[in-house]
Amino acid sequence: MKTYINDDAYLKKGYLISSDQTKLDLDYVYQFLSKDSYWAKGLLKNVFKKSVENSLCFGVYFENEQIGFARLITDFATFAYLADVFIDKKFRKNGLSKWLIQTILNDPELQNLRRWLLATADAHQLYKQFGFDGLNNPQSFMQIFNPYPLT
Repeated sequence: MKTYINDDAYLKKGYLISSDQTKLDLDYVYQFLSKDSYWAKGLLKNVFKKSVENSLCFGVYFENEQIGFARLITDFATFAYLADVFIDKKFRKNGLSKWLIQTILNDPELQNLRRWLLATADAHQLYKQFGFDGLNNPQSFMQIFNPYPLT
């Protein structure tokens, strides 16, 4: 996928969102996720690379430097799970998270999905602005949870 997504207001300020995986700075994203995020600390690099290869990823860039990321696990027909969303601390409070989420939700290939899911410990208010809410029937959902493997 090599979709370049621009909003004139942000583009004029030097920002860009792209789903072109060749543009991703994988070292930067891996560093943030494995060291700075609360949800992926300890993530192994080979696991990270495989997750990126098998997902629709969105990079946020400022003057061609990556400053944000989001990963979508989807079948493009019925379901999507939004993961690993972040904006670099130096660029927060500029509306970039909102722009990123809106861009993903508006992607033409993702329209009419039946269910979108995500998990967050601290960004409920951000996602509620876009229609995300608690699970209707949490008792219906089940999981198998395995901490990151050691190898």
